[in-house]
Amino acid sequence: MVRLTTIYTRTGDSGTTGLVDGSRLAKDAPRIEAVGTVDELNSCLGLAILAIKTLWAADLTRIQNDLFDLGADLATPGEDFEPTAQSLRIVASQTEWLEQRIDEVNATLDPLRSFVLPGGNETAARLHLARAIARRAERRIATMAQTDPVNPAARAYINRLSDFLFVLARAVNASEAGDVLWKPGANR
Repeated sequence: MVRLTTIYTRTGDSGTTGLVDGSRLAKDAPRIEAVGTVDELNSCLGLAILAIKTLWAADLTRIQNDLFDLGADLATPGEDFEPTAQSLRIVASQTEWLEQRIDEVNATLDPLRSFVLPGGNETAARLHLARAIARRAERRIATMAQTDPVNPAARAYINRLSDFLFVLARAVNASEAGDVLWKPGANR
């Protein structure tokens, strides 16, 4: 388990940050951008959890934990994507759980008739914001993958997570006034 005895280390003062294997990278390196965006997403989910008053809060808390796993995975260089005592990796079962939850929540929703505008109510808006940050994290991971190996399970997980957040936002809106739909060309 992780044990932090001090919060500041001064090791990042030079503009670098440490990886799991002890190597250091610039704080704006693609790998660190990906890890940082996953951290931002996790913080955004914390705000969503405050607003959601249903059993879905437990789902989001589970996802927050998985996002720490994802951050650890991304912060571990190398091509061995099997979890070990030294490297925490995203595994297929984490994505499979998301797919199961997507299917369960989506089965309760009306079919889409148009694109959905981010909003509806405050909780849904927070989930839409988290969804957009998840998409950004996915783009950062894709950028990282251009130069560094990335766990395919990690890529699948972040892709599926944005889908889950989308259907969850729709479900939250369905319990109130419904989705706000895009009306193409409505203001011409």
